[in-house]
Amino acid sequence: MLDHFSVMVRDLPASAAFYDAVLAPLGGRRIMEPGPIGYGVDSPDFWLVPAPAEAGGPLESHIAFTAPDRAAVRAFHDAAVAAGAEVLHAPREWPEYHQGYFGAFVRDPDGNNVEAVCHRPE
Repeated sequence: MLDHFSVMVRDLPASAAFYDAVLAPLGGRRIMEPGPIGYGVDSPDFWLVPAPAEAGGPLESHIAFTAPDRAAVRAFHDAAVAAGAEVLHAPREWPEYHQGYFGAFVRDPDGNNVEAVCHRPE
């Protein structure tokens, strides 16, 4: 069900040192950096994202749900719109992530960034 998850952090080096230590016994390691740091076993599925310097209060989380196909990503988007969600990004390909990455992003009622993603071509 979950594809990947990211959290904003105020001190990226301190958070990275913490997650380096606690994820290692679970087989997790840094897979992608610089900028956001992606952790995982085989591919990055947990991300640390630097919070903007001016960020105060609670920080946004990002939750990506795995979709079985692109039609499901579109249906997720349509359901979110019908539920009154703010659309961050309508369904489209994201080649900057990888070839075949197709996702849609919306805000949940608490302001979190929620995504549905399919990693397969049409």
